[in-house]
Amino acid sequence: MNDKLLVETAVLAGEIMLVSGAEIYRVEDTINRIMRKAGKETAEAIVFSTGIFASLNDPSIEAITVARRVNGWSANLNRVYLVNDVSRKLCSDSITVEEAYSRLKEIKNTVQYRPGVKNIGVVGVAVFFTLLLGGVVKDCLAAAVTGAILAAAMELSRRIRLNDFCVNGLCAFLIAVSTLVMGQWIFPGIKTDIIIIGAIMPLVPGVIFTTAIRDTLNGDYASGTARIMEAVVVALAVAAGVGAGMGLFQWIVGGGL
Repeated sequence: MNDKLLVETAVLAGEIMLVSGAEIYRVEDTINRIMRKAGKETAEAIVFSTGIFASLNDPSIEAITVARRVNGWSANLNRVYLVNDVSRKLCSDSITVEEAYSRLKEIKNTVQYRPGVKNIGVVGVAVFFTLLLGGVVKDCLAAAVTGAILAAAMELSRRIRLNDFCVNGLCAFLIAVSTLVMGQWIFPGIKTDIIIIGAIMPLVPGVIFTTAIRDTLNGDYASGTARIMEAVVVALAVAAGVGAGMGLFQWIVGGGL
């Protein structure tokens, strides 16, 4: 068995899981299970929210150590499932290391939903949360427009590669301004408060916060704290964006909202 390839396979599996929102203990367990296939004396992995360190050592070989910086994060439980499936098949000898590595490369580059489908989902979230919060037909129509603006802003931010704080702040700002403009001149009488709340739901860091709590409860305090801070920064960006949008609109119209 190619020990170097085995370690690279384990680290690649961990990297995909980490950027897809898996908990730290789950990532470490997957990496360790794959590396133990080598049958060496020492097979250890240490995972943080921004990096992976894996080492395979034995008196019979020269130590193999891989460090991988992990950038970016997005919830994608489908990828976590696919990586777990590859890991189980590899550990049960259903596939070879070469096949597992090739399959993981495919999973890493897999796009589950096209951008158009994601944009429709963003609009749907805005509309149905507005409906859930007591909105009527006119409110839902306004929420659909706001959701479309949000989807366009998210796509533009992705293309110009803004950092997360700027993306969330800009999107929240546009949500507030567009909703208030529609309430003032296009759809008078709409419930702007619930429309804004419904439209910012795609930006709310609920999954990040939940994962952070699970990491903390499992004893991964460094990663848990880092993810909690990430959730706080995202929440602050959203709040600042909405506040700035409402403040600007109030200044333009010269009165209260």
